[in-house]
Amino acid sequence: MEIVFLLTGKTDSSDIQNLMEQYEKRLKHYSRFQIVEIKQIKLKSSEKGLLLMAEREAQLKALQDSDFLVLLDENGNYWSSRGFSEQLQKWMNTGPKRLVFLVGGAFGFHEDIRKRSQSSLSLSKMTFSHQIIRPIFLEQLYRAFTILKNEPYHND
Repeated sequence: MEIVFLLTGKTDSSDIQNLMEQYEKRLKHYSRFQIVEIKQIKLKSSEKGLLLMAEREAQLKALQDSDFLVLLDENGNYWSSRGFSEQLQKWMNTGPKRLVFLVGGAFGFHEDIRKRSQSSLSLSKMTFSHQIIRPIFLEQLYRAFTILKNEPYHND
């Protein structure tokens, strides 16, 4: 199985990119893992519906029919770090070829993408930019694997 972190738009900050690369290296010890960026689509913010539709097309193009899709969404399910590790194990046990975590653009996801997904995940009741959530999620994914492997990274 492969885990794919699918990002809508490029990572703007070199600091964020460097942090993501550190966690990407760590995650490759646990699973086949890759970060995929979808090209940023730029329209006027008043054209939110058109932007979501254009992002939808790019996101669907990056997905495979057999992908198990989890949206990183502010309205998604909440888990503790230990609870997320248990949920991650359940998702992996379903046997998908690829487990895909998708970060949307500034306006979130088109309804078709929501319907295509099997689950959604929120990392906080607070709202984060779609840029900063990237390294935060990767750290939690890494933490989940260390919990599953009984490694000393996570402290209860």
